[in-house]
Amino acid sequence: MTGAGPAPYELLDEVAGPRLDLLVIGCGNVLRGDDAAGPVVVRRLWEAGALPESVRLADGGTSGMDVAFQMQRADRVLIVDAASTGAEPGTLYAVPGDMVAGLPAAGTLGSHDFRWDHAIAFARWLLGPYFPAEVDVVLIEGASFGYGDALSPAVERGVERAVALVTERIAEYA
Repeated sequence: MTGAGPAPYELLDEVAGPRLDLLVIGCGNVLRGDDAAGPVVVRRLWEAGALPESVRLADGGTSGMDVAFQMQRADRVLIVDAASTGAEPGTLYAVPGDMVAGLPAAGTLGSHDFRWDHAIAFARWLLGPYFPAEVDVVLIEGASFGYGDALSPAVERGVERAVALVTERIAEYA
């Protein structure tokens, strides 16, 4: 066999259904304290109700692969997750997805280690022209990531601020 194979996006069928203007994905482990920040933001947005038809919410949990495939029909993606940088707990960061996307060297991680930052780079490769025009990330600095912990008070306040920020973004599509 000679030559390069087809581009990955030529192997995919576009998912049926309308394009989404905005996909909001909350990432994190709801069993590990402040790591639940992303899914909690998505749950609170869902509970607030009345989303425009062109906006969808998704709980990305800890599955980076799922995050990559969720992006296929979206024009814009907003990922929300907890962070652990050493900053003051509850601090919010807004980061362009291109600044944090990256794949580790092949063979250096298992499927359970595949995070959303890997998913952004993987989705760009896999989805080709179906990759969103814009991917942004909102991070909430965490304090406690122990199993069974509740959200810390500082992260609870950060979650509320993140919900307000994402609600403003959603309103652009109403």
